[in-house]
Formats: sequence, structure tokens, C-alpha cells
Amino acid sequence: GWAGDATVQRKAEWPDWHPPKEMRLRQPELPEKMLGGPTNPLGARALYLYNKGGDTGYRLHGTPEWASIGKAMSSGCIRLMNQDIIDLYSRVRPGRNARVVVQQ
Repeated sequence: GWAGDATVQRKAEWPDWHPPKEMRLRQPELPEKMLGGPTNPLGARALYLYNKGGDTGYRLHGTPEWASIGKAMSSGCIRLMNQDIIDLYSRVRPGRNARVVVQQ
């Protein structure tokens, strides 16, 4: 998994999901793209994490799969209940008050 400092530089409501190449190699049945919506793995909102190297590929996002929260099940993204990411989404201003620190 990834650890370090990042900032939220972008956010999206009901984001489309593009499974990472590594995930598609492990699970070839996954689509290249899944449109946003209630069954989408990114859930209701997503906050996109960037650092000096650009897009980290990691997200803070909602999930309809609540049992997966807190487990190493995704490709390193940080999952929250949809109502929690909706609240956080409403308070984050990309690039301004959006510092994120991830520790392993």
C-alpha cells in the first residue's frame, strides 16, 4: 500500500470507476470502465489524492460494500460509508484545506 502526504486536488460526485490495470489482471472479468451510481465501487463521492509526483492513483471514496471498510480489499484506496464521504466531500476545498496524511 501507499503511505505519505498528499492533497485533494479533485473531487467527483457519483464518479465513474476505471479499475487499475493491476486489478484487471487479477480480475479479468472487471470492465475497463463502470459508470457512477449506487452499485459503483467508488460510491457516492470520491476525493482524488495528488502529491509532488502527480496523481497517486489513490482515492478517499464511498462504498456500497460496508463490510469492506477497514480491510485491505481495494487497490489501496481508503473506503468510507457513503454518508461519511458525502459529508467530507462537502467540507473539502481541493488544494486549500485538503491535506491528507496516510501512515502504514
